Amino acid sequence: MLTKKLRIGIVCPYSWDTPGGVQNHIRDLTEYLISAGHSVSVLAPAGDDSLLPDYVVNAGKPISIPYNGAVARILFGPIAFARVRNWIGTGNFDILHLHEPAIPSISLLACWAADGPMVGTFHAAAKHQKVIYAIGPILEPAIEKLSARIAVSEAARLTLTSHLDTDAVVIPNGIYAKRYSNGTHQDKWSGNTIGFIGRFEEPRKGLQVLLDALPIISRFAPDVKVFVAGPGDTIEVEKTIDPQLRQRFEFLGRITEEEKADFMSSVAIYVAPNTGGESFGIILAEALAGGACVVASDIPAFDSLLGGGDFGALFESENSTELAKVIIDLLRDGEKRVELSRKGKEHAQIFDWDVVAEQIFSIYEMAMVGGEPIKLASEGRSWNRLLSRDER
Repeated sequence: MLTKKLRIGIVCPYSWDTPGGVQNHIRDLTEYLISAGHSVSVLAPAGDDSLLPDYVVNAGKPISIPYNGAVARILFGPIAFARVRNWIGTGNFDILHLHEPAIPSISLLACWAADGPMVGTFHAAAKHQKVIYAIGPILEPAIEKLSARIAVSEAARLTLTSHLDTDAVVIPNGIYAKRYSNGTHQDKWSGNTIGFIGRFEEPRKGLQVLLDALPIISRFAPDVKVFVAGPGDTIEVEKTIDPQLRQRFEFLGRITEEEKADFMSSVAIYVAPNTGGESFGIILAEALAGGACVVASDIPAFDSLLGGGDFGALFESENSTELAKVIIDLLRDGEKRVELSRKGKEHAQIFDWDVVAEQIFSIYEMAMVGGEPIKLASEGRSWNRLLSRDER
């Protein structure tokens, strides 16, 4: 039960001060491990030192690149490599946990720079990862150094095996299930209501699919209302809404974790109409834990998380007509909504950090069997040599 106290180094590839599922996963895992008595240091890019928790070390200012249908803020290059080496050299770590080491990021740099027990967690799920193809010759030798590999879903595992001909143990993202199960029902979000949370400006989050379904839904449920939470430019989105339905929408902006728990326990239906690029769907796990009746697109990650429809309703991805039909059916059938909510809430317990952290820690222990603590790789390994054919 996480009894052996370790010095753990965790590398986050994405900017710490930009919201994202990987960052949230690393934050929660780190704080769980610290609460269990472990010493944890997280290395991450960041644009603002003042917002970093004590356990995060700033690796430098990130840059933005298009990646997997979104914009990733990452850090790579010789200066970053030097900072990674310095963090490893002074950390005295028992083990390194590298997130997304298959993209050009500080996680990949750490894999190059260190020798010893290293665990890699792979989050991305996509049919074609052009970045991986481009850097494959320098990536594969680094990935081979990993002592163990974790994928957050079957979709992420299949992405890894198809691109790099290697395998991983599937351990899902974690959530604090009790935090969401203790939400308070709010009348302002109840009734014939639909909830959505996410960066709604990103097309792959699928808000437009819901917008296109609303005219059909409103014909059968004239009092329906949609609450949208999360960051984004509401003015631009409002331009795409039918003026006659504008009063059916309310944009809440960012909401706190406490408000999210209340939100999930109050809306009649929580919708995740994402069109792709998702490897797990942590917001779905949170919605289930909060007691929401979930409707989601049938992309592989969501289909898997919802047990093929056992723990939430699925609709054909990007098919707004089918989404409308599923929502109308559930709004009309209160007993069905309650039953899906009950089964979903029970299912969500497998994603609780008490379960997930134990699984991750068992991988740590396996990776460290017979091994020595983390040390820097050969001092002669320069940035230029890492990119050369000889180094491979």
